[in-house]
Amino acid sequence: MRSILLAGGLGLIGTLLGTRFAIRVLVKNGYGQFIRDDGPTAHHTKRGTPTMGGIVIIGSVIFAYAVAHLITWSPPTASGILVLYLVTGLGLVGFADDWIKISKARSLGLNSRAKLAGQAIVGVSFAILSFQFPDDQGITPASAAVSFLRDISWLQLPIWLAVIWIMVVIASWSNAANLTDGLDGLATGAATMVFAAYALVNIWQNNQSCATTSTAGPQCYWVRDPSDLALVSLALAGACFGFLWWNASPAKIFMGDTGSLAIGGGLAALSIFTRTELLMLIIAGLFLIITLSVVLQVGWFKATKGKRLFKMAPLQHHFELLGWAEITIVIRFWIICGLCVALGLGIFYAEWTVGLQ
Repeated sequence: MRSILLAGGLGLIGTLLGTRFAIRVLVKNGYGQFIRDDGPTAHHTKRGTPTMGGIVIIGSVIFAYAVAHLITWSPPTASGILVLYLVTGLGLVGFADDWIKISKARSLGLNSRAKLAGQAIVGVSFAILSFQFPDDQGITPASAAVSFLRDISWLQLPIWLAVIWIMVVIASWSNAANLTDGLDGLATGAATMVFAAYALVNIWQNNQSCATTSTAGPQCYWVRDPSDLALVSLALAGACFGFLWWNASPAKIFMGDTGSLAIGGGLAALSIFTRTELLMLIIAGLFLIITLSVVLQVGWFKATKGKRLFKMAPLQHHFELLGWAEITIVIRFWIICGLCVALGLGIFYAEWTVGLQ
């Protein structure tokens, strides 16, 4: 527990202090955000705000993870390192996207094919590695089953199909986080809540682990390295929370695709390694709602040959065009996120106490 709390504190301090330094460097070099002309006109005032702040989030999480292990003299685990690998790998894809925007002085970065290719390379390598490194009980970081509150026995997949399933999970959450990052502090605050929730999930799984509890009953959890996953989760939560100090409205820095894709990678990896892939749809329900608004908008536009279901998608921009203040939208969406987190944690705990699954 000491290392978990230490990682959260170090992640928080890392972004609180590191982001201030990053803002100075980015402003000095003119690395500012370019705004789409077809977006809400109120966003034009944000042109030139420093971007690529996700570098600080990623760096702070890696720093927190390493220092927490050094101070407590505990070895890193395969699960923890793989989560950091996915977060960093997708962050690098986002960095390439942000860099093209800045260097080419335009609002569009990597084309869709290049972006998907980058996500696929990182995702496939992560998926393959996740089925390696069995522990003393033979448990690998990922399992070949689709999971809700734990692995679903009748949804056991062959390895090749499990790799594809993991790819779908990664692509879905990385793009969901990317779509949610549209207003000052929205994605950062929501991610803080979700990662903090997963720290609790991992702590509970560690306390009720089939591998470490001598009196484990039928409701114990077969999860590899739950304590280290809790450490990574809280490091991510702390880093996002510290970054929110600078990213809250009016934002002094944006995380960019560097940060949003990295956060999406963290969501995907934690859901896979904790055997709660479908539960993440509830806990991170705000990300799901915003993503569905885009899917519905595109589908409705094609089905009706040009009509729009929302004034603009993603959903947060629809409310902007309705006249809601940006800060009002962000706070209300945070409330929705908090309710989703509470519901998801409630279901997770209820499964243990009354056996929902």
